[in-house]
Amino acid sequence: DARRGIALFRFFHSSIDRPLSAQERSFCNSPSRIQHTGTITTMNTSAISDLERPGSLRTQRRAPGVALICDLLEENWASMDLVGLMLEQSLGQLHGNLEAIRLCPPMRRRFTRVNRNNPKIMFNADRICNRLWDYPRWLETQRDRFDLFHVVDHSYAQLVHHLPAERTVVTCHDLDAFRSLLDPVQEKRSFAFRAMTKHILRGLQKAARITCPSVATKDEIVAHGLIDPERISVISNGVHPSCSPEPDPAADREADRLLGAHRPHDLLHVGTTIPRKRIDVLLETLAAVRRQIPDARLIRVGGAFTAGQAALARRLGITDSIVVLPRLDRKVLAAVYRRASLSLLPSEREGFGLPLAEAMACGTPVIASDLRVLREVGGGAAEYCRAGNIAEWAATAARLLIEHVSDSEAWRRRRERGMRQASRFTWAEHARRMAMLYGEMLA
Repeated sequence: DARRGIALFRFFHSSIDRPLSAQERSFCNSPSRIQHTGTITTMNTSAISDLERPGSLRTQRRAPGVALICDLLEENWASMDLVGLMLEQSLGQLHGNLEAIRLCPPMRRRFTRVNRNNPKIMFNADRICNRLWDYPRWLETQRDRFDLFHVVDHSYAQLVHHLPAERTVVTCHDLDAFRSLLDPVQEKRSFAFRAMTKHILRGLQKAARITCPSVATKDEIVAHGLIDPERISVISNGVHPSCSPEPDPAADREADRLLGAHRPHDLLHVGTTIPRKRIDVLLETLAAVRRQIPDARLIRVGGAFTAGQAALARRLGITDSIVVLPRLDRKVLAAVYRRASLSLLPSEREGFGLPLAEAMACGTPVIASDLRVLREVGGGAAEYCRAGNIAEWAATAARLLIEHVSDSEAWRRRRERGMRQASRFTWAEHARRMAMLYGEMLA
């Protein structure tokens, strides 16, 4: 195993560039498997133990079984963990003839166990070994226990090579994972990375059915000629039930503890710090807004900035005007949404834009990049700025912050438009549509 892992690591390690989260750094230095206490809960351990007893589940089950194949929990992809969790819970609440269970093996640690001097490199080495070797072989032991398989994250589509493709669904959230193949001039990657990406893409193309959370994503897939449109279904994501304008005393108290006294000019960003999220635009916008509204502050949920982003904040002189929070419990996150004056989503690419819908559901107006997919989600309820146009972002944010304190009636109407738009997206409807797709495949 060690020799095989080293070979895989040498082949792919230079291509994995996501920074480690605080939880991942802790995991690298911990002798035991990480325990998730943030946004997403761990899957039911009794279900895992049942699955690890050969033949125990399918022989006892009467309803058709759907395996929801999830990301490795240790990778901490909040949005993907949320999709798997909410799909499982929402399918369980349907009065249908399906039994859905999330599947994911624990990450096997090789490199992080023996070398803790380079945690990012060692963790990424373990990620690669687990994605390409351990997970596929573990999954092969589950093939006979389910009637359908649903890979909930397209970046794990390499697993389709180890499943009955004619009984497999993959949700493709966006094409970001395949940019090195689709736009090699702009997304320069090593030969090794492109080889790995081709392997993942071929898995996606083998699956019997593909779902996308937005029409924009489906159209992009079709435009690149990757999948026949007849095999693709658009099934929108949902908003977590905790996202509501109504107060939650316990969660609101925790938000107050994290954020201090209420302030009228708080900007919020929820998400990761990967390049396409354009954290540089977020920071430049805050600096420009503060020249007009000196007490404006940024609340960022999702973990620490990268070194480069932190350096930019220092150069702009705004470090003391930023509150950085880790991944939060869903109820506390909703309370933070409610506390904010505005939510900003300056991404240059998105597959759905869940923070946009979540913020509106909590009654918080949103400024988003003028992308087709974000207009699909935000409709006429959000404000839009050209991606990367800092002057436009700053002017729009300042205008809305002034409206927030000076025109209560206009602000009330703005909030109501957002809540109406967000009500279109529920996990119950997502599960209902997914169950219909499963039924078609089982027929």
